[in-house]
Order: sequence, then structure tokens, then C-alpha cells
Amino acid sequence: MSQKKFSDSNFSNSAPPSLTHLDAQGQAQMVDVSAKAATVRTAIAEARVRMLLSTFEAIESGNTPKGDVLGTARLAGIMAAKQTSNLIPLCHPLPIQKVEVQMIPDSTLPGYYIQALVKTKAETGVEMEALTAVSIAALTLYDMAKALEKSIQIESIHLVQKTGGKSGDYQREGT
Repeated sequence: MSQKKFSDSNFSNSAPPSLTHLDAQGQAQMVDVSAKAATVRTAIAEARVRMLLSTFEAIESGNTPKGDVLGTARLAGIMAAKQTSNLIPLCHPLPIQKVEVQMIPDSTLPGYYIQALVKTKAETGVEMEALTAVSIAALTLYDMAKALEKSIQIESIHLVQKTGGKSGDYQREGT
């Protein structure tokens, strides 16, 4: 199979898209938010973790080799939200005022819905912090339960809602 090579014809000479994380030359940059007012901002994100019913039942009964799967995953999610700017290159370090991570069991899945709520009073939003929280909580749940099942699936990581900021509020359809 031949590999496609990039050439100048693959790129347009027009101005780069108006993405805030790109400068006039199309290079990645951290957005200057110094002129923005600090306002209260929240974000809620969600992930789904699907597993075998036997794995779900073992976690629910507390019968797992590594101990408190859900408590450890919840704590990992909280810690991750606070470390987002260290993990994602262009995220601003923010004064996080609240992080709440919930592990919601669903025997019909079977598995868990993980939700994270993050709140701050700052010049920029906390969507990435909420998404990071559910991602790391889901990965930690996998790590804590992988001795029971290697085929656990992490699915549908997404933003559910955000409030505050110049772009206004957002609510995902169907939630």
C-alpha cells in the first residue's frame, strides 16, 4: 500500500480558520484571556464505561482484587480536573472552586455513567477540566477492574452542559 505524501497542493493559501488557539500564521498559541472579566463558569461532562455483568456485580458488591474501584476512580477524576493545564498544552491553569465526580451504576448497560461537574470563577471556561475528569475516572475504573475483565469499554466521552462566558450557555441535545 503506498503512503500518500503531503504537498503544497494539499493546503490552501487562504487565511487560517478563525480558531482562537491559532495565531495569524496558523501556529498554536495559548489564548490571551487577560482582558476578559472573571465570571462564574461551570461545565458538566459524561463518559460511559461498559463491562460484563459479572464485572459490574463484583464492583457493586466490593469484591474486587484492588479494593474500592469506584472511590479510587472518583478521586482520580477530581485530581485530574485540577491537573488539566499540565496535561493539555494550551489550557490555562484555573482556580477550580468545585469538582464533583459521580459514578452512576446501570445494570442494564451493564456498567457506569461517570459525570463530572467543574466550577470556577475565571476568565475562561472549565469544559476541558470536566472532560479530563471523566476521562481519567474512566481510565482509573478500567485499571482497578482489569484483573476481572480486560474487555471493559470506555465510550461516549462528551460535554453535557456549560454555563458562563462570552459564547454563552450550551446544553447537549437529548440530555
